[in-house]
Amino acid sequence: MKTYDIAVVGEIYVDHVLTGFVKWPGPGEEVFTNEYVREVGGGAAITACALARLGRSVSLIGIVGEKEMAWIDQRLSSYGVSSGALHRGKGSTGITISISNTEDRSFFTYMGENARLEEQLAGDSIVEHLARARHVHFAMPVTASLAERLLSELAAANCTTSLDVGNRAAWLNDAASLRTCSRVDYFLPNEREAGMICPGDAKAYLDFTFREKWPSGVVKMGAAGAMMRGKNGAVCVPSPVVGAVDTTGAGDAFDAGFIDGLLDGEDGEECMRRGCVCGGLSTRVAGALRGLPARDELKRCYEESYE
Repeated sequence: MKTYDIAVVGEIYVDHVLTGFVKWPGPGEEVFTNEYVREVGGGAAITACALARLGRSVSLIGIVGEKEMAWIDQRLSSYGVSSGALHRGKGSTGITISISNTEDRSFFTYMGENARLEEQLAGDSIVEHLARARHVHFAMPVTASLAERLLSELAAANCTTSLDVGNRAAWLNDAASLRTCSRVDYFLPNEREAGMICPGDAKAYLDFTFREKWPSGVVKMGAAGAMMRGKNGAVCVPSPVVGAVDTTGAGDAFDAGFIDGLLDGEDGEECMRRGCVCGGLSTRVAGALRGLPARDELKRCYEESYE
């Protein structure tokens, strides 16, 4: 019996987002802005909220500090995300400082309670909870031992899986991680992350995934759209044109749109289109959550961009 459309597992942060900078500061230089947002962040929370905005039933699994729990629970609930599986830690919730403009962003992160996440995922009750979802998305650098334990059991429970580790160079450069990538149904790196696994352009990476017999090959390319390995070569989808303000979390919003298509049984090109729309629309305002589209917004932008 499936209780949720999707379970999202991963790191949760309190984001402090500063935008509106005219230029990046040089060494020792100070720049100023009047644009600041405090928001729940981390790839897991963003993808979970994005899917809930699209009407999907979502359970979020992670660990946060006791002091921030009430506020995080309120923010997640406002998007329709179930926080019943969140673990309350005694330490501090992770913190990310996001410095963003319309073209790129940089992050400074304190791990906080996220450092204990794998310990939390060790119990048998977690597997039972995840198996109640149609799809399980991991927004974290899954270790080889955790992957070995979870992925076979989820496959046996008829759960499809996806993985987005973010810009974790050590994980992406670890040969043991390649086996994990080969075992999830969809690994979802951006172009920079894909290049850490296979130097070269997105096409070279897709060729690599074919040679390694991975179930799929997908690359997120920001404003340029996305690319996926198809039966007859690479399939490209452009992103919609939007007035970007803050690109924080755009890749995580793409993941949500892509998974939304998977849940409807759509093909890869359609999944990428939904991903590109969700990712693009998420950049309209500062903060990773406030720009996430509802179902009607997704439909309207999709029709304007692709039909």
